[in-house]
Amino acid sequence: MRTIRKILIILIIAVPVFIDGGCKKQAKCGCDGDMLFELDREMANVYFTETSATFSPLTNPYATYSFCNPGEMYAKMREFKSGELLQVTGKVFWNCSYLYSTSSTGYSYQYMYKYYDILVTNVTTDLYGKK
Repeated sequence: MRTIRKILIILIIAVPVFIDGGCKKQAKCGCDGDMLFELDREMANVYFTETSATFSPLTNPYATYSFCNPGEMYAKMREFKSGELLQVTGKVFWNCSYLYSTSSTGYSYQYMYKYYDILVTNVTTDLYGKK
């Protein structure tokens, strides 16, 4: 009986060492990180200056997207007014500040309020079928 107990104790200690559950890779954040998804002509009120630009899509007002390339896109956006309803296309990445804050805090409303970085490739206005 003692030998069976010793074997069970050894197995309880040794089995987790040999079973590797793997390590999930943390998504690389920021504008040069791992792309999460792409937006294609997402309708949003875009707020911008020469040095910064952000928006929240109409389909998800709890998400905030910050432009990775506001200076580059300013040439296209300056023909519009800041806050105007525009269509945004680009590649989306996790915002590093958001990722770090969610990993260091307990329960919060961060499951609702998401922050992303977006490398914008195009900003246009929706002409509602007009040419």
